[in-house]
Amino acid sequence: MSEPESHGSLVRYYCTAGNGMERFLIGEVKKKLAAEDVCQTAGKVLFSSSAGIHRVSELKAAERLFLLLRRDSPVRLSAHSGPAKAASELQARVLGDTSQWTGAAATWSRLKGELSGRRTAVHTPRREEGRGREEGRQGDEESSRGTCGVEAQRTKRKRDEEEKESSSAEERRTSERKRGSVGVQETSGRDHDVERSCREMDDSTEDKVEHVKPTAGRPSGTEADPSGPDRPSFRVSCKCTGSLSRYFSSQEVSRVIGGGLSRLLGWKADLKNPQLEVNVSLSDDHFLLGFPLTRLPLANRSYMKTTGLRSTVAWAMASLAHIQPGSCVVDPMCGVGTILMEAAQEHQAACFLGLDIDDGQLQKANDNVEFAELPNIQLLKASSMMLPLASASVDAVVCDLPFGRKFGTKTNMAANLPLILTEMERVLRIGGTLVLLLSPQLSCLLKNLLAQKDSGPETEPPAGKQHGSSPSPSSTEQQALTITQETEPQSGPQLSPSPPRCSLKHQETLRVSLGAIDGLIHKYVKTET
Repeated sequence: MSEPESHGSLVRYYCTAGNGMERFLIGEVKKKLAAEDVCQTAGKVLFSSSAGIHRVSELKAAERLFLLLRRDSPVRLSAHSGPAKAASELQARVLGDTSQWTGAAATWSRLKGELSGRRTAVHTPRREEGRGREEGRQGDEESSRGTCGVEAQRTKRKRDEEEKESSSAEERRTSERKRGSVGVQETSGRDHDVERSCREMDDSTEDKVEHVKPTAGRPSGTEADPSGPDRPSFRVSCKCTGSLSRYFSSQEVSRVIGGGLSRLLGWKADLKNPQLEVNVSLSDDHFLLGFPLTRLPLANRSYMKTTGLRSTVAWAMASLAHIQPGSCVVDPMCGVGTILMEAAQEHQAACFLGLDIDDGQLQKANDNVEFAELPNIQLLKASSMMLPLASASVDAVVCDLPFGRKFGTKTNMAANLPLILTEMERVLRIGGTLVLLLSPQLSCLLKNLLAQKDSGPETEPPAGKQHGSSPSPSSTEQQALTITQETEPQSGPQLSPSPPRCSLKHQETLRVSLGAIDGLIHKYVKTET
């Protein structure tokens, strides 16, 4: 069953999210936007909200933002349909009601206008806002005198364009049929069969759609929305998976849909620089149609000069720390400061400290902090294995431990993890939160380290059994465990000292996508020893 694009003042959106980030995005839209009808499907979160578009575009856990045109049950084609019939069925099912497209295009145009207006206001130099009253009055008078002339020129230009468009309409339709232009690039092989079938279908159905006037969602006789053209240039972006991909490739689906839109609404195909992109997602589970509302992904932060960790994941880690006003938050291996910046943007009443041993990383972090104008972030050169902080002085520790080629480091992270973890535990207050991002290998090592600490002398497992049925640790893990024992202070004549009891209580572990690889977020709370 189709879902309406809006309900009164509500607008229906959907956002894409990385694997593992859906739960954070769902919580964010509910909290920040008072969203309704929130649901999740295949890396996407759908919701309705009456919040202004500028607030919606500030979502931190989302990758991309779309205006939802339609959500429906999966597209099913007849088992023995030929290319022409299959294309006809697909086109009829996807295009649906003309008024739905024109209404969504009008909403898209309005939202884009609001976003554009806000960006213009944000980037207006402050010195222009401080001009004197006399200069302002003169500008108002000049504007008033020029308004009538500008409006007259605009009306004349619009009338000339409409006359020119009307006189060339028939020529354009003939030219498009000859070119087979349907909004995607030409391909060969099976694509030509589908294209020929589409043209045959076009000829048989042209009389049925030729009477439709492309109004772009506005009532007859009204002025066009200045932020969106009557006939926007467009291209179709399609992702086609599942059983439907046996009939059509993504490019073929784009061509079929693009051809239908060109004929039905008079929209102009433009592959290089379109005003409007139609996003189509077809699978065995869902069918989604939407219009992107921003050219760049929301994950591209305008306040970040040098990027490091994926910004959406950094924001999710900060949200897990439950930062409160007045909290002291530390990142012992801050790198370029991505986590601290994501946290400081939303918690300006808290204080943040970033430490790193690398001068180059600290310089980039300092450039980021200055660029974003975040005075509540302080930076310091220090080793994560010897933090210059008093014990029990920090409310939260949030850290992305370097791993992988992108975060190459001369430090043997596996060997130094026991001491790094001990320092983080030491500086945390009781009730404080520890949030770590680790590779799967470091995650396994961390669990073994904490399990060994928890075992203690009273609960030492019987000979031949270590931590239940867990396999024996790898050579890397044995090395780390040996270093842990060597770094513990010796007292008295003990020959085999045991590590102190672990005060970190595990809360949750989440797997998130970092692009080419996955990472695991661990959350702990410090309790009394």
